[in-house]
Amino acid sequence: MEELYSALEEKLRSKGIDVELVKAKLKSQHIETPSWGYGDSGTRFKVFKQPGAARNVWEKLQDAAQVHKFTGVTPTVALHIPWDKVDDWKALSDYAKELGIGIGAINPNLFQDDEYKLGSVCNPDPKVRRKAIDHMLECIEIMKITGSTILSVWLADGTNYPGQDDFRRRKGYLYESLKEVYDAMPDGARMLLEYKFFEPAFYHTDLCDWGTAYLISQKLGPKAQVLIDLGHHPLGTNIEFIVAWLLDEGKLGGFHFNSKKYADDDLTVGSINPYELFLIYNELVSVELDPNLESDVAYMIDQSHNIKPKIEAMIQSVDTLQRAYAKALIVDRKSLREAQEMGRVVDAEEILKEAYLTDVRPLLWKIRREMGLDPDPLKAFRRSGYYEEICRQRVGGESQGWA
Repeated sequence: MEELYSALEEKLRSKGIDVELVKAKLKSQHIETPSWGYGDSGTRFKVFKQPGAARNVWEKLQDAAQVHKFTGVTPTVALHIPWDKVDDWKALSDYAKELGIGIGAINPNLFQDDEYKLGSVCNPDPKVRRKAIDHMLECIEIMKITGSTILSVWLADGTNYPGQDDFRRRKGYLYESLKEVYDAMPDGARMLLEYKFFEPAFYHTDLCDWGTAYLISQKLGPKAQVLIDLGHHPLGTNIEFIVAWLLDEGKLGGFHFNSKKYADDDLTVGSINPYELFLIYNELVSVELDPNLESDVAYMIDQSHNIKPKIEAMIQSVDTLQRAYAKALIVDRKSLREAQEMGRVVDAEEILKEAYLTDVRPLLWKIRREMGLDPDPLKAFRRSGYYEEICRQRVGGESQGWA
C-alpha cells in the first residue's frame, strides 16, 4: 500500500495539488452520526429487530463512540427528542465526554404525536402550535446544557386534500412559530431548516423545497440556514446545483446524508448514485478552497439501517463520505477553470471524471496510519469483538425511538 500511496502522491503533485493540505482536510473531516441509526428501525410496514441494537440513548452513545474509535472523524452524535430524552442532560453529556465524543444537533420531534395530524407549527389549532413551539424551546434548553449548537428542524406539516387549509395562513403560522423559537436561540447557535417535497403530506408540504426553506431562513435571520437531506427531492433533481447556490448565499447550514432509489428511502449514502455524491462534494470543496468565501456546513448522516448491522453500516457510510471528500479534494481545479473558461466541455468533464475514478484508498490508508488508526476501520471493528459482546449484554427491553 505504501508504494500505491507514493505513486498517487507523485501524480497529484505533478498536477500542482497540495497533498499535505488534502491530508490535513481529510484528518479534520467531521461527520456526525445519528442516535436513531443505532437502534431498531424499519419501514412503514415492519420494524426488524437486530441482536445488539441499542435500546436507549446511553447504549447509542456507546455504539457511536465505537464508530469514532475506528474512523476518527465522527466526534459528535445527533439526538432526537423525545426518543433520547433523559432526566439528567448534564449526566448524559458527561458520559459522552467519557466515551470520547460529544452531543451534536438536537432534533425536535414534530410529527409523531396524534395532535400533529393536521400539522405542528402550521396547525390551524393554536393550542397545537403552542405545543410544537414549547417542544422546540425545550430542545433549546437541552442544547444549552449539552453544548449543542444546532437545532435541526424537520416538519411533516402539509395537507392531503385541496381546500383542507389555507396556504397563506399556514405560511404565516410557520414564520410566527419559528420566529419565536429563533429569538430564543443562544448566541453561536443555528437553526437548520430541513425541507421535503412530499410525504406524509401528499397535496402540499409547507417546507417543500430549498426555495421555501431559504425564504423562511432569510426572513428569520443569520442564525437560520437550510439543511439538505439527499433523499428529500424529486427524482432527477440536480442537488449539486442547489448546494452551489446556497453556499454562495451563505445559507447552506448542513446535510443529512443518505441515498434513494425511488423516494425518501434513507438508504446508506452512496449506495445508489456515488457519482452524484462526488459532484455534491465537488461543490462543497470548491467553496472550502476559495479564500474569498466562508462556509460552516454540518455534515450529518440520516439513514435507516433496517437490514444492515447498525455499527457496520455506519462505518461503511463514513468510509464512503471520506472517499467522496478525498476525490473532490484532488480535482485539478486550475485545469478545470481553464477548460471552463475556454469552453472545452469534454475536457472539463474528463477532469472531474479523472478525480472521481481515482482510487483514493491509498490516501485514506496513509492518513489513517498517521492518525494512529487501523487502515481498514470495518475489518478492525469486526475483529474487536464489540458486536459479539453487545449481543450478549443487550437482551430484553424495548428500543427508544421509532421502533
